[in-house]
Amino acid sequence: MSITGENDASVPGMDFGHAREGLSSAEVRGRMAAGRINSVPTATSRSVGEIVQANVFTLFNGVVGGCFILLLVLGQWRDALFGLSAVSNSLIGIVQEYRAKLSLDRLAILQAARNTVIRNGARELISSEDLVPDDLVVLNAGDQVMADLVLLDGGGLEVDESLLTGESEPVPKQGGAVLLSGSLILAGNGRAAVLRVGPETFAYRLAAEARRFSLVTSEIRRGLEKVFTVITWLLLPTALLLTNAQMQDQGGWAGAMGSGRWIPAVVGAVAGIMAMIPLGLLLMTSVAFAVGGLRLARRKVLIQELAAVEVLARVDVLCLDKTGTLSSGAIVFDAIHDVGTARTAGWRQALEWFGAHADASSTAAAIGAAFPVQEPLREDGSVPFSSARKWSSVTFAPESAASGAWILGAPDSVLASPGCADAHGKAAALASSGLRTLVLAHLPAPMPPDAAEAGLPPGLVPVLLLTFRESIRGDAAATLDYFRRQGVTVKIISGDDPRTVTALAREVGFGGGVAYDSRVLPEDPVLLEETVESHSLFGSVTPSQKRDLIQALKRRGHTVAMTGDGVNDVLALKEADLGIAMDSASPATKAVARLVLLDGRFERLPTVVDEGRRAISNIERVSLVFLSKTVYATVISVVTGILLLAFPFLPRQLSALDGLTIGLPAFFLALQPGGQRYAPGFLRRSLAFAVPSGIITALCVLAVSAYGQLWGGHTLQSAQSAATMTLGLVAAWILVMASRPLNRVKALILAGMYAGLVLLFTVPLTQDFFRVEWPPAGLLGVSVAAAAAGCGAIELVGRLTHRPPASSGEPGLGPLTLEPDPGEGDGGIAGQSDGPASR
Repeated sequence: MSITGENDASVPGMDFGHAREGLSSAEVRGRMAAGRINSVPTATSRSVGEIVQANVFTLFNGVVGGCFILLLVLGQWRDALFGLSAVSNSLIGIVQEYRAKLSLDRLAILQAARNTVIRNGARELISSEDLVPDDLVVLNAGDQVMADLVLLDGGGLEVDESLLTGESEPVPKQGGAVLLSGSLILAGNGRAAVLRVGPETFAYRLAAEARRFSLVTSEIRRGLEKVFTVITWLLLPTALLLTNAQMQDQGGWAGAMGSGRWIPAVVGAVAGIMAMIPLGLLLMTSVAFAVGGLRLARRKVLIQELAAVEVLARVDVLCLDKTGTLSSGAIVFDAIHDVGTARTAGWRQALEWFGAHADASSTAAAIGAAFPVQEPLREDGSVPFSSARKWSSVTFAPESAASGAWILGAPDSVLASPGCADAHGKAAALASSGLRTLVLAHLPAPMPPDAAEAGLPPGLVPVLLLTFRESIRGDAAATLDYFRRQGVTVKIISGDDPRTVTALAREVGFGGGVAYDSRVLPEDPVLLEETVESHSLFGSVTPSQKRDLIQALKRRGHTVAMTGDGVNDVLALKEADLGIAMDSASPATKAVARLVLLDGRFERLPTVVDEGRRAISNIERVSLVFLSKTVYATVISVVTGILLLAFPFLPRQLSALDGLTIGLPAFFLALQPGGQRYAPGFLRRSLAFAVPSGIITALCVLAVSAYGQLWGGHTLQSAQSAATMTLGLVAAWILVMASRPLNRVKALILAGMYAGLVLLFTVPLTQDFFRVEWPPAGLLGVSVAAAAAGCGAIELVGRLTHRPPASSGEPGLGPLTLEPDPGEGDGGIAGQSDGPASR
């Protein structure tokens, strides 16, 4: 299938008067001066300044930065350490987008190459960037077409357009045909005139739509953005309430401002405000993604964007290009088939000659691999292959074991005579199964001298049929079976003939399905959605149709991953939720893909799924802790502000608890191995636990603080110490709930947290620095009782809001259990286990 209908040499604007001598130096300089050269603009995506501005000048960073500077000015640097978290988040965002920008800026359809041109009547070897319109290019087998050309002469070329169309079949080209940039000359030679250069070429126009920066569609990212939006709206009114309460507690606005007591009031207000912002959650999310990226890099998987490790874990449709993904693109010999008559002696020697011929095509090379030369025979003449004739021949001497003429070619061309009807029917049946089919025929007499022009003489005897197939990647079938077991729908979307797609699909386990011919795809969006939903195999798909099919799947609510290696896949990879490129992919394909399999091993994809699950599972655990903290900090701040109470904690006390019950444990939780099958609804599940748990925690703390300050007759320091102890115990139980099911590492983390809480209240140095004391007996009893009630209530919340049990494939906050440390494994298919969350 050709991708262009331009077969007329009379292309408007072309000057064919240079067909012999080529352009002169003066003509080349004139075209270059006019900017008509084969280079493309490189400006893509956002500039570095725009990237920095987008990641630094945000509302949250403004609030955090303002509070950070305020505390530094007031000399309270110990309470301003939260600024480091904000800086880290901004740096990670800048680096992430800048790396993506570099990939896009390097977007190139063509590999660096040089071309032979005729200028001033002589051949010159020039850089492809120096090609200008009307240049006369000399083409030989193995050359890559670096601009859009018009073939002027030559005995016919075989052109590989798979990078542009995805179709692995060579395309014959005769004089007057258009050769598109990105094509590869497989066989033949000739001369061509440059038709279009630079941004006007087909390949550049195809990739232009992909030269835009966009982020992976991450559910975690969207969920956190919603949370931060709500917090942003709550910050200002809460800040006003809390500031007023702290000033009133210090003797009113006038008294506080006059006595200097406004400084601790401001510090307390800042502590309450900053406690509401889950800055560490952003950092831990980035850490979890980054660790997943590093683990995958060790397995030769390049992550272009960190959030990509999440997306494949929730993909429910995986679309595959055939060539370069399921198959290696190489042609291999399949089998020989009899045609109903005895095989003529010498057939093997004839195949050995065709396979060893110096100008062998990829198909003939496959014959050579299957039939290596045992003993060379003397030939008396040969006719080279031509895409117009679709056959080649060799004549051996009469005294040789393979005397006579042997013809190898397409059945339609070689078996055209009436006496070959049976053999032609068998060839057609084999071809209909998707196998590439050739026929070997024999002519007892020498080949007539004019056969190349006059055609094959009568009297040909069909000897046998040969079939060929594409080389299937050894890991393809097992990897596809893995995704089927995971409930992921697999679809093959290929530019190849539907019969070829059908044959390959059978080899990789698709059963008896027949590929849909995309030349008759419906244009109506609704019908297109129904078609792509009901079919798994598609052939003869154009680049734009690949994109349309991906869009149709997304409109149906699917999360879609797409693999590919050619320029024809660029638009689809860009449109998919997750684009995956193979190692053999074109530079453009790798630039727009989010994942690149650097060693081309398709079996790496299950490893990516596991890392995505690991990241999501750990981030969800961490989010339970951070969001619970945001809820109880908000409730405490609002209630304190409304009731005009002193804030229950000093900033340093709150920092100590954050470090013990959230910061350090969350960091280690974000690095934990393992992970369960992902289920949509990350934010809903997190908030279902975090909101009631945060409210319960806030009520426990407020009750102890109010009792200590108002009814117990205790000092402010005692009341704050009791509130700190209560919050530490209840927040620690939230961490226990988020860590389930426990393993040895998690148990050690929790044990360390409780040990830290004990040390906080018993070591004189920490008691003095954080201004905590062991509460009096009565207040201690109230604190412990409130903490016990809070932990019990949170346990109940966890059991009521937990996700379905492990047998349904989704982890939950179940009973306290201890599991062994899961092994890292190698991510391969062998021994692959879904763990306790398997369906």
